[in-house]
Amino acid sequence: MRTVRLTTLCGYRRMAVTSRLAIGASVLLLLILTSAAVSLSLGPVSIPVTHVASIALSSLGFDTAGFGNTERLVIEQIRLPRILVGAVVGVALGVAGATMQGLFRNPMADPGIIGVSAGGALGAVVAIATGMAGLFFLALPAFAFIGAMAASFLVYGIAAVGGRFSMATLLLAGVAVNAFLGAIVSAIIILLPDNEALREILFWLAGGLDSRSWEHVRISAPLILGGAAVIMLMARDLNLLMLGDDEARSMGVRVGMARVILLAAAALVTGAAVAVSGTIAFVGLVTPHILRLLIGPDHRVLIPMSALGGAVFVTVADTVARTIIQPAEFRVGILTAFVGAPFFILLLIRNKRQVYSL
Repeated sequence: MRTVRLTTLCGYRRMAVTSRLAIGASVLLLLILTSAAVSLSLGPVSIPVTHVASIALSSLGFDTAGFGNTERLVIEQIRLPRILVGAVVGVALGVAGATMQGLFRNPMADPGIIGVSAGGALGAVVAIATGMAGLFFLALPAFAFIGAMAASFLVYGIAAVGGRFSMATLLLAGVAVNAFLGAIVSAIIILLPDNEALREILFWLAGGLDSRSWEHVRISAPLILGGAAVIMLMARDLNLLMLGDDEARSMGVRVGMARVILLAAAALVTGAAVAVSGTIAFVGLVTPHILRLLIGPDHRVLIPMSALGGAVFVTVADTVARTIIQPAEFRVGILTAFVGAPFFILLLIRNKRQVYSL
C-alpha cells in the first residue's frame, strides 16, 4: 500500500509540473508571438500587422496577397533576423541566470558572475581596436566568444586550484577577473587614438542588436539552444544541488560533474549571446527572479520558463529601443539597465537581512 501511495504521489507531482509548464509556456509563447508581430510592424517603414501575418503565411506556403515586395524584404532580411537574434539572446541570458541563481543559491546571481560578459567585452574590444572587426564581419563575434569562454575557464580554474572546487572561491575569482578585464578594456579605450573605433567600442559595450543578419542567427542559435537543452535536462540535478552537496549525493547526483556541466553550459550560452549582442545587463537577473516568484523554484519549470521569459524581455526591450527616438536608435543594454537596476536595488532592500549560503 505504501508503494502504491508513493507512486500515486509522484504521479500527481509530475502532473502538477507538467500542467504548470504547459500553462506557463502557452502564455509566454503567446507573448513572444505578439511582441514579435508588433516588432515586425514597427520601424521607419511602418508595416500593418495584417501585412506581417500575410507575409508569414506566404513564407509557410500559403497563397496570400496584400503586401508589397519592399515590405517583404524589410521583414525577411532586416527585422526578422534581428528579432530572432534578440530572442535567442534572451533565451541564453534567462537560462544562464536561473542556473547561476540555483548553483549559488542566491537570487542576486547573474550570468556575468563567472566573468563571461567581461571576457566577451574584452575580446570584442580587441577585435575593434586592432581592426580585425573590419576585415570580416564575423570576426567581432568570434573574438567576443573566444574571450568569453577563456574568461570563464580562467575563473573556474582558479576556483578548482588544489583539486578542491569551491563555489565561494568561484564567486570571488569572478569578481576579481571581472575587475581585471574591465580595467584592460578601460585602458584600451583611453589609449585608442581612432575616434571611429572608439565610438564602435562604446556602442558595442552598451549592447545592441542593430545590423544583425541571418549569419548571426546561424552562429548563435545552435550554441545557445544546445546549451539551454543541456541545462534543462539537468534541471532535476540542479534542484537537488540547492539542497546541499551531501543531500544531492545521497540522491545519486555526481555533484562535481553536475556542477561542471551546468557551469560550462551556462558559460557557453552566455558567451554566444554576448558575442552577437554585446553586453545586455540584468536580463539574467530580473527574468528568473520574477518567474520564481510566480511559478516557484522548481527548475524543471523555472528553466524553460526563464528561457521564454528572457526571449520576451529582450524582444520587447529591442522594439522599444529602436522605436522610442526614431530615426535614431537607443541601445538595448542601456534600456535593460534602466529597468534592471531599480529592480536590483529593490531586491537588495527586500533581502538585506537574509544570509545566503554559497
